[in-house]
Amino acid sequence: MAAMKKEWIEKIYAGWLAKIIGIRLGAPVEGWTYEQIKSVYGELKGYPVDYKRFAADDDSNGPLFFLRALEESMKKGREMTADDVGEALLNYAPFEHGFFWWGGYGRSTEHTAYLNLRQGIPAPESGSIAQNGSAMAEQIGGQIFIDTWGLVCPGNPDMAAALAAKAASVTHDGNGIYGGIFIAVCISEAFVEKEISAILEKGLSYIPAKSAYAGLVREIMDFHERRPDDWKECFAYIQKNHGYDRYPGVCHILPNTAVMILALLYGKGDFSETLTICNRCGWDTDCNVGNVATIMGVRGGLEAIEERWRKPVNDFLACSGVAGSLNIQDIPYGACYIAKLAWALSGEALPEPFREIIENRIHSCHFEFPGSTHAMEMRLERTDASNLKTPEISLLNTGETSCTGERCLRAHAYPVSPGERVCLYTRTYLFPEDFHDSRYDPSFSPLLYPGQTVCGSVMLPEGGPDCRAYLYARNARTKELYLSEEGVAEKGKWITMKYPVPAMEGVLLDEMGFAFEICAMSGNEAGFAVYIDDLYAEGGPDYTVDFSQEKEEVWTSVHREISQFTRLKGNLFLEKGSLHLSCADFGEAYTGGYDWTDYRAEFWLTCSAGRQHYGCIRVQGGVRGYFAGFSGEEFVLVKNTRQGLKKLAGIPFSWEAGKEYRVEISAEGNKITARTGEARIRAVDVDGPYLTGSAGIAVRDGSHVSCSKIKISGT
Repeated sequence: MAAMKKEWIEKIYAGWLAKIIGIRLGAPVEGWTYEQIKSVYGELKGYPVDYKRFAADDDSNGPLFFLRALEESMKKGREMTADDVGEALLNYAPFEHGFFWWGGYGRSTEHTAYLNLRQGIPAPESGSIAQNGSAMAEQIGGQIFIDTWGLVCPGNPDMAAALAAKAASVTHDGNGIYGGIFIAVCISEAFVEKEISAILEKGLSYIPAKSAYAGLVREIMDFHERRPDDWKECFAYIQKNHGYDRYPGVCHILPNTAVMILALLYGKGDFSETLTICNRCGWDTDCNVGNVATIMGVRGGLEAIEERWRKPVNDFLACSGVAGSLNIQDIPYGACYIAKLAWALSGEALPEPFREIIENRIHSCHFEFPGSTHAMEMRLERTDASNLKTPEISLLNTGETSCTGERCLRAHAYPVSPGERVCLYTRTYLFPEDFHDSRYDPSFSPLLYPGQTVCGSVMLPEGGPDCRAYLYARNARTKELYLSEEGVAEKGKWITMKYPVPAMEGVLLDEMGFAFEICAMSGNEAGFAVYIDDLYAEGGPDYTVDFSQEKEEVWTSVHREISQFTRLKGNLFLEKGSLHLSCADFGEAYTGGYDWTDYRAEFWLTCSAGRQHYGCIRVQGGVRGYFAGFSGEEFVLVKNTRQGLKKLAGIPFSWEAGKEYRVEISAEGNKITARTGEARIRAVDVDGPYLTGSAGIAVRDGSHVSCSKIKISGT
């Protein structure tokens, strides 16, 4: 194991950024053949589609959410097991929608393993050949979700191999596991080795030499050694000897592995050439190019990734897990989260400035990675309708100054006029119209709530127009900007600002950032320019969800969501000013921050059918959270676990169908209190308490509940 190096944090970012680039590059032609790609795009060398925003993808969902099993096991002071990853799958994946391909039991490997886990078959049996057969166990998923296990173990292939083997075994077996180990080791080795053949040899050294996977990698390496000049000749050989027709199942791991090895070898160490060769070969393009890109991104670092790949991504990532506040991300957040775990595994302290960022404001726009934008956007609000000239807008990561750390973001807009407003912001909520399509069915909870405080630092340069700077949050429904009270006007000096967003009811905040009001210009300015740093939100929420204000968000005829909410399972809909949830077996829906700590949630609930109706607090996903409400003839407080609902407290209570009840649940540390009217129950959870999580509603066993509003506030 190599000693940890500060520059590896940047390489983690480069690898994760490259993974997202590879997915975006391959997604439009996923499942196409080489011939189909060539007939439509010719010699495809760039992104086939100019996405408005790229929606979620299974190839990024899996790596991010399965990695949380490592954090959760480390909190418990023990090594991660395969079943920890299995629990992460159950916890973070919605039931049979979004996240990955739900192709049916016995057809989709992940779907099959998920249902096995749901039925109590633990990992690794859930993904084993003994349980599912070799064809199912050796599909491609064993390696496409594996990148983060290599990224979290820089220069430590032993650890990468061990973690990847456990993770892959949840859903796969045999060559499916060998592929996971191989890719994770190659990524880990790429931190310390640049020679492609040496990286591949390191990967091979961790899997059985006589396995079909190792044999295929050797076969392509041997072909390249004999004929190193023409990748198309090698691909013709792969088509003839290792095409899809040679292997069972929908998407077998081996044909796609052959394409990946081809691209790594014939790309001759060039990032762009390697990715485009891999993509032009076809088959499972987003998976193949994603894995190859991670290796090449770590190997070459940020300087290897051309701006034409980075700019369309703009550091943005959408996910489709069940925790809605984790479904709007920027790529630096993912890199910092991986780095946090990598340094924890090593036992070493994180270097500054990343220690401060990761420990205290991991969700901030900090700009410490060269070229990073944190998905920031810029808008010029004109007052003169006759000025039809399209403004020139630019955002540039720079090291010329900073408030903290070493870098910041410089923004420029031209032309501007007095009375106009420039907004520089990050999106805190997104709608269907913000995306190109509904790929993998994303849904969101906001990243900013009334009651929280927006923080940010700004410097107005000397020589620019006179203007005032404000922090703001935007109401998505009215487009109104809520501005901080005092605007900063001083030039040539970094100013750190804070804006406590007031408590509100029935709003949805979809932007936070800086608003600059142009006051006067001398005529000599080259437009408007500003430096910003350290934009983030802190503190707890104080707001009310009024369901008469919420909307059904229509993505497609079959993908519809309720604004601010994500759904695990059940029929979720709006009717007569209330949110309704019904189920045959279980149903749950959530809103709020995955990292909320101590807070109070009040629910106005009406029970329509069935015997189990709950408000939820500190929900961490599908198998973790606290519920309080009506069960049978009791008012109860229960803990949701992988094994089912565990009763913590309860008292007799005769509730009436059709009557609205206010149910209040509060959490402070491991103490949970619930009440409705005069009924009050309390529990102290000493068995692995859930200390953070969102809020929501839940039903069980054929029940139907409606909720007119939810109020969230401090304890």
